[in-house]
Amino acid sequence: MSSSTPLRVAVIGAGPAGFFTADQLVKQKDLDVRVDLFERWPTPYGLVREGVAPDHQSIKGVTRVFDRVLDHPRVRYFGNVCFGEHVTREDLRRLYDQVVYAVGAQTDRRMGIPGEDLAGSWPATDFVRWYNGQPECADLEFDLGVERAVVIGNGNVAVDVARILLTDPDVLARTDIADHALEALRASSIREVVMVGRRGPAQAKFTNVELKELGALEGVDVAVDPAELDAAPLGEDESEDRRVSRNLEILADFAGREPSGAPRRLVFRFFASPVELSGDAGAVRSVRLERNRLVPGGGGAFRAEGTGEYERIDAGLVLRSVGYHGVPLPELPFDEGAGVIPGRGGRMLDAPDGEVVPGEYVVGWIKRGPSGVIGTNKACAAETVAAMLEDAASRPETAVRGRDDDAILELLAERSPAYVTEADWARLDAEERARGEASGRPRVKLVRVDQMLELMGKRRK
Repeated sequence: MSSSTPLRVAVIGAGPAGFFTADQLVKQKDLDVRVDLFERWPTPYGLVREGVAPDHQSIKGVTRVFDRVLDHPRVRYFGNVCFGEHVTREDLRRLYDQVVYAVGAQTDRRMGIPGEDLAGSWPATDFVRWYNGQPECADLEFDLGVERAVVIGNGNVAVDVARILLTDPDVLARTDIADHALEALRASSIREVVMVGRRGPAQAKFTNVELKELGALEGVDVAVDPAELDAAPLGEDESEDRRVSRNLEILADFAGREPSGAPRRLVFRFFASPVELSGDAGAVRSVRLERNRLVPGGGGAFRAEGTGEYERIDAGLVLRSVGYHGVPLPELPFDEGAGVIPGRGGRMLDAPDGEVVPGEYVVGWIKRGPSGVIGTNKACAAETVAAMLEDAASRPETAVRGRDDDAILELLAERSPAYVTEADWARLDAEERARGEASGRPRVKLVRVDQMLELMGKRRK
């Protein structure tokens, strides 16, 4: 695979999938490769910085691996660079031999019910980004001056937002939660969170660890209806799944607890779907739920079917966590139904079930959909990199572009002169950590792009 010129690769998206891709490329012993990582925000790490809950610092330890990638002499980082604006697909195809799209799933799925757009009804993804200090969401205003919140969904994101709403702010004050979120949570009036799942407890997607954490929250009673556990059917896959059996054990423990009179309460509700949000003065005030039953679906699984029985729950905050969804990128093919860039084995296709586009690849959630955990991206990246190496090995020598490394620098200097390098990020990282050390926290995040660029001595164009 040796060549007179290095293989030049652009990776669009500096989250876990992008970093794992870069890492596996530069570890190839017989490949001279140069990797440039591009990110629309000044800060790298993607969902590790913007999605992982602040009270889960151990998960964020994966950034030590990413830091080693940034330190590699054949890897460069270009933050504050927006694909489609500062660099185009045409630019990248001209300057690089291979381009990898690792942009994740950047929006949420909608419930598609009346009242979904009332004030106080939010995607859980916005709430997560808000408390994690993502610049795009830092100025959002969530009304926490209500007594009850309803969280729609039974996955780990739903668990995270419920836990953050109910956790003692003094505990959160020891994390890297954004300062504006900590201030708002200190003033919160929320005393009850109801988590609603359309299917049963056996079909819930949360992990054992995340679920067990909810039962250990200080000052929080947890309520589960034993009848909903008794009525929980198991599909073929679920009956053999250790995670499911352990979740049912944990929920049974919750169901057997007597109320302690704690100041806050978490209520699990299964077999129910929201069908309408109602309100006054343009703000949500209640959620109408339809009771479900489970009926056989495909592949030995169960699906939810409405029974025509309804109830209404008063709530002033509704957070929907019913899945992430990818968004189209300029000039790229897109599968709207699946919310992904179409691909096969990591190679990008020109349409769903279409033909391979030479030299362009996909990895992470934009490749496979929003599934798995951070570590899942490592295997996903391995598959994509294997395809890239196979293609690189078979490329004719005349196809090697042989551009020098300064070509992209010249382009960015013209279109995005405030682009951020790994050295710039290291300066911001050190400042955030220093601010955190002064207050007994892992870091204190800067949450606005202008603040970040000012610290780095840069200005927006």
